[in-house]
Order: sequence, then C-alpha cells, then structure tokens
Amino acid sequence: MAFVPAYLKLTEKELKEKIKLAFELQEKCRLCPRECGAERGKGQKGACRAGNTVKIASYGPHFGEERPLVGTHGSGTIFFSYCNLECVFCQNCDISWAGYGREISTQELAEIMLKLQKRGCHNINLVTPTHYVPQILEALLTAREKGLCLPLVYNCGGYESIETLKILDGVIDIYMPDVKYDDSETAQRLSGVKDYPQRVKEALKEMHQQVGDLKVDEKGIAKRGLIIRHLVLPGDLAGTKEIMRFIAEELSPQSFVNIMRQYHPAHRARNYPPLNRPVTSHEYEKAVEAAEKVGIIPRS
Repeated sequence: MAFVPAYLKLTEKELKEKIKLAFELQEKCRLCPRECGAERGKGQKGACRAGNTVKIASYGPHFGEERPLVGTHGSGTIFFSYCNLECVFCQNCDISWAGYGREISTQELAEIMLKLQKRGCHNINLVTPTHYVPQILEALLTAREKGLCLPLVYNCGGYESIETLKILDGVIDIYMPDVKYDDSETAQRLSGVKDYPQRVKEALKEMHQQVGDLKVDEKGIAKRGLIIRHLVLPGDLAGTKEIMRFIAEELSPQSFVNIMRQYHPAHRARNYPPLNRPVTSHEYEKAVEAAEKVGIIPRS
C-alpha cells in the first residue's frame, strides 16, 4: 500500500483551522512552554528572538542525519533561524543565537519544500521549527496544493508545548526531538529553562501517541514515527540512565534512539566545566550500556 503523508489526509478546511489556531497561539505568543506573550504579529520579538516573518539559514539535501532519513538522496532539510532554548554549548549558535539567515515569505517556503522534493529528497526536515509553526502550516497548505507528497519531519529541541503539538497532530509524520537533560537545575544552567525535563517527557508522550514507533519502507526509508536523539554530555550532565529508563518504560523499548557522541565544546561551553572538554570513550560506552540495560538498542 502506497504511503500517504498525514497532511494529505486532512481536508482543506481542517488544515486551515489548524493554521488559524496556530496563529492564535502566536498572538500573545505561547507556541512553546516559555509562553513569553510577545505580540509577534505586531512586530514584537519573542523570547526566541523570532518575529512574525520566517527566517531561514539554509536548505538542501542533508546526508548527515539518521540513516532512515538520509537514504540515497538525502533528507530535505530547512534550517530555521533562532531557537526557543539558550544552550550554552550550542553547535549552531550562529543560527540559533545570532539569527544568521534571511527572511522569506510563506510562499517562498512552500516553493523550497517543492524544490527539495524535485531534487529527490526523501522527506522535508524542518529543523528548529517550533517558533514558526503557524507560517510552516500556511506554507504547507500552498505546497500540498502544488503537489507536495513527502513525509514531514519535525526536528526540534524537545522543549515543546502540548497545545502546539496537538495542532500538529495529523500534520507531522516523523517527530525527531532531542532529549537533553533529566535534571531541572542542569537544564536551567545550560539551556535557560528549568522545566525542560518535565516538558520534554510530556512532549515525547504526545509525539509517540500521535505517530508511534518508527516505521520504514522496504528500502529502510522512514515514513512515520518517532526518532529520539540524545547527546551524551561530559560528566553525565544529560542524565542518560534516567532518560533511557523513561523511554523504555513510558514510551516503548522499540523506540528508535540515537545516542550521539559528537559533543565538542562550542559557543560558551568552555565557561561551564566539564563542558569544556569532549566526551570520553568510557562516558559514551556507559551511555550505550544504560540504554541496552533497559532493552533499548541504540541506532543511528
């Protein structure tokens, strides 16, 4: 049976209602758990530093993502400028903090999605999309009218609002959140959001309820489901053991979990020991063991 993206199953009326609801969340912005209240439609910038117009840093086929997303022709990534987190070790700080990029219309965003499809990409990978959900939905309405039929990937930092995620139910095919920390004090010190552990666990449950475990086609290409990323941090600042336990017990031991070892000191990390050094082989091996102990098989 041929795969049909979730958003193609929505009626035009249903998708337009989701667009309306998303813009209502942005009026006094509460698209993410910060709920900063910025009137972005009137020109105010949110806590994420984003305004009312979409800003992107780049787009194109990406071959550095997880294998089920990359396939043979790459993941069609769109890197959005700004972020709702303030990670001191951000490896894309020029985009997420400094806001490198250019402003585009929702019409142009729709055309970018179609260009990536034409280039043979296996999916449309929306990188750090949370603060632009209304505009993304508006672009999607245009893109699907013009033939877009690829899975949508919601590639986020994990700090998500359930209210926003419920609007995305029936739109997103693949959720790909980071799960950064299990400790609230660590989250506050390193990303500026004390409630991160609570919020990311709520978000993971909602995402898994919507799309389930990852499903791939006969060629191993991802079509629908949840991909979880977890970056191992020096000194076990991430709290890997508890995160893996949560995933195995409250989501599914069959979850697709990528335990990433590529941490290196970036941005302001050198001022936050032990973030001023790379992860050791022993630290990474312990993280993998923690996953395997609860029945999770780490994948990439």
